[in-house]
Amino acid sequence: MIKQIDHIGIAVTDLEQQMKFYSEVLGLSCSGVEEVSDQKVKVAIFPVGEVRIELLQPTAEDSPIAKFLEKKGEGIHHIAYCVIDLEGNLKRLEEQQVQLIDAKPRVGAGGHKIAFLHPKATFGVLTELCEHRKS
Repeated sequence: MIKQIDHIGIAVTDLEQQMKFYSEVLGLSCSGVEEVSDQKVKVAIFPVGEVRIELLQPTAEDSPIAKFLEKKGEGIHHIAYCVIDLEGNLKRLEEQQVQLIDAKPRVGAGGHKIAFLHPKATFGVLTELCEHRKS
């Protein structure tokens, strides 16, 4: 089912400040910043080998990231795994009675298909599955 770790999502309150830390202190290069309007989030992407760090700043008070920050503060929000056939995997997980946040894929950063598994089903770790769009 899982090909590799795709990215680690980190919730932040000040994207510019965090980007400066990741580039100036850790020496990473930002490959882009984009807004995912339906998720009410602005994302800065830092490749690290084959994995990405995604810094996530809310763009609205009612966004999932804003709610996370209010409840838990800044830090790791989720881990994402790259899969082949996201829809087939979601169907299989549903048949295994795994609690899903997304029963159907939606579009995430980079235009990739994504879906989240509920942290209650994954022992407290918000888990994202993503399928890269075909270039």
